[in-house]
Amino acid sequence: MADTLQKFMFEGAPVRGELVEISETWRQVQARRDYPKAVKTLLGEMLSAAALLSANLKFNGSIVMQIHGDGPINLLVVECDSELQLRATAKLAPDAVIDEDATLPQLVNLHGHGRFAITLDPKEKLPGQQAYQGIVPLDGDSVATVIEHYMLRSEQLDTKLWLAADDYVSRGLLLQKLPIEGGIAISAKDALETWDRTVMLASTVRNEELLGTDIGTLMRRLFWEETIRTFAPRHPSFRCSCNRERVGNMLKMLGQPEVESALAELGQLGIDCDFCGQHYDFDKVDCAQLFATETAAEILLPPSESRH
Repeated sequence: MADTLQKFMFEGAPVRGELVEISETWRQVQARRDYPKAVKTLLGEMLSAAALLSANLKFNGSIVMQIHGDGPINLLVVECDSELQLRATAKLAPDAVIDEDATLPQLVNLHGHGRFAITLDPKEKLPGQQAYQGIVPLDGDSVATVIEHYMLRSEQLDTKLWLAADDYVSRGLLLQKLPIEGGIAISAKDALETWDRTVMLASTVRNEELLGTDIGTLMRRLFWEETIRTFAPRHPSFRCSCNRERVGNMLKMLGQPEVESALAELGQLGIDCDFCGQHYDFDKVDCAQLFATETAAEILLPPSESRH
């Protein structure tokens, strides 16, 4: 069965929900790297969380979620675009020893320096528009709690997440309380009661049930007394956006002196994409062309009209 994300609304109430089931995409992410069990759990949970948040993007672009740490895990990154195309990777500290039952703080926030970041990156930016990034301390003992705190603090949205991942599947459930709009005839008190009730129902789910139950069955099991409106399902997939041009731009950011120094030592530069493993070679001619193009662009710029 294809990876699936199902959006739904509670009829007559400002509460929306999503359930996601990711297996094939998760298999492809794991095929690139052999991660320890505890790392796979965190990365798999982030994979579902990114899909759940990206499903509500109102622009053509992507969400990049990052957890930076000072423990055995240095970095966890998941990217998901508005088409629900995903990629993910993790970077471990050199010689990291990871217990399979280690918690998020033990793996990432060992000395209290961990942080969580979400970047919203429109694909087609308006003039002067930049990617938006929000960064907060790593506040929570799980991926779900960290994101819940971020959403409330940065987006002022009450959000609840239930996430689980194993070797075979990553699944997640999201509930979000929305502002009361004119089309919904409900009082603030009733809206709050609906929110509290749906969160209470969803909180009965356990990791084993989340991992072992398909999302259709799970939705019926949790909310069988509620009137729910569902939408056409969407299907996440794996896709890496790396290409030779992007790798070349990364080399240009390093600067010509550093690249030339590396070339003198190594003869040529071999770069592997952390997300998909694609290999790119750049020899002396390739690197010279990178910086020659940059220099030519500078020469073609019109002279400044300012005078001193």
